[in-house]
Amino acid sequence: MNNRSVPTNLLPHLVYRSVPDACEWLRRVCGFTEHYRYGQLVSGIQMHLGAAYIMLTGPRPGTDSPANLGYGTQTLTVIVADVDADFDKAKREGAIIWEELHETVYGERQYGLEDMDGHRWLFSQHARDVDPKEWRATIVAQVS
Repeated sequence: MNNRSVPTNLLPHLVYRSVPDACEWLRRVCGFTEHYRYGQLVSGIQMHLGAAYIMLTGPRPGTDSPANLGYGTQTLTVIVADVDADFDKAKREGAIIWEELHETVYGERQYGLEDMDGHRWLFSQHARDVDPKEWRATIVAQVS
């Protein structure tokens, strides 16, 4: 079954102090597109960058923004078509870059940034196919 309200298999909910401000920042700096928003006070906004979807929400009992906590708890990786152009745009927009653009041993070209509330992001582009054995990974289950 298809659900137009949740058009993805994974939808991380990211907590921000200001959902509308986060939406604008992610649109301007990272290129996300707004899918929908709900609530008169904008309690949630779903956005996407290609096939990668996220839900922006405000603090609720048991959740908070990394900006309020003083630390983050995860890094989100988004695969993009042109990581070099995205990196240049993020730098022009003044994003905090915590990992410079580089190619990894596992064949990705990527960089890391921190958003306005302290969430960490990796933006990555497939650069080359690398057998996981080359970087000493153990394949536990084949992906089809």
